[in-house]
Amino acid sequence: MTPSPPTNLVTLDFANMASLVARLGWPSYRTRQILQWIYQHRIRDIAGMSNLSRKDRETLGHEAVVERLASSTLLQSVDGTRKFLFPLKDGLAVESVLIPDGERLTQCVSTQVGCTLDCGFCVTGQMGLKRNLKAHEIVDQILTVQDRLHRITSLVFMGMGEPLANFDELSEALTRLTDTDWGVGFPKRRITISTAGFSQRLHDVARLGVNLAVSLNASTAEQRDRLMPMMNRLHPLPDLLAACRAYPIPANRHLTFEYVLLSGENDSAEDAVRLSRLLRGIRCKINLIPFNEFPNSPFRRPADPVIATFQSILRQKGYDVFIRQNRGRDVWGACGQLGTLPARTAPAPLSTGT
Repeated sequence: MTPSPPTNLVTLDFANMASLVARLGWPSYRTRQILQWIYQHRIRDIAGMSNLSRKDRETLGHEAVVERLASSTLLQSVDGTRKFLFPLKDGLAVESVLIPDGERLTQCVSTQVGCTLDCGFCVTGQMGLKRNLKAHEIVDQILTVQDRLHRITSLVFMGMGEPLANFDELSEALTRLTDTDWGVGFPKRRITISTAGFSQRLHDVARLGVNLAVSLNASTAEQRDRLMPMMNRLHPLPDLLAACRAYPIPANRHLTFEYVLLSGENDSAEDAVRLSRLLRGIRCKINLIPFNEFPNSPFRRPADPVIATFQSILRQKGYDVFIRQNRGRDVWGACGQLGTLPARTAPAPLSTGT
């Protein structure tokens, strides 16, 4: 009979870790100790759990291992953005981006390999969905960057994939990231989940206590049909806006709407006026994202004066509107550029490591 493979401790949630501890006949506080070693000390070996006796470490080592993501490849942009490429055990890979902005350092985290949606302006959508990431694969993107830098200030789930299409694993990942007793202890107010518009899941996000961003990208249902056909079919624009109006926005926070500007598609003055009407009555801010071009895409980035006019119209209507800086384009790390395209020439890695 083939023996069972050892349990990978990073795959266990709190309840399953507690079950393992109970099976070993250990006191319940051992559960928190082991989890603290994984998420607060970011160990990669059971031997490093120094507040367990040598005998207990040997016992645990017979049952389990700590297997985190393999060595990552780091691509360094000229603007300071860093893109991490993580190989997965099944031969696939996932990407995460670290974006500097003054004193802030924001990590853009992925939740899927590829994406189930078909938004034409996004490289990840061109890949199709390969698979959902597990909670530990989501969290380990952050742990690995912390291993190297230690000072991430914000997390945005805006990387590869649609976070709300992998909600259960995302929710468990957030539990591990935000728990202040045994988890990473990351503040919820500094975490943002971005969705392409899963209107029926917005109430679930509200219960998580983090920030919400909605990728709108259109001022009419017809535009959204053309730009985001699957999403607008499953979650039509009127339903999405109704869900946004019903969303319980905490005091001193805003709902964020993201709008990718595509030349000649959704960037006219009329689009700006329509957008202002769509969002009327919602406590929100708007992030304008000039399209980041990639090979064989039919879309183009608008000219700077067009972008400035669009922003000005919305500001005149009373909205807080920001233009997202295009960061990391030389390493394919900008918004909408994560993933793989057959025609794309990948940049050479500048450094590697864990």
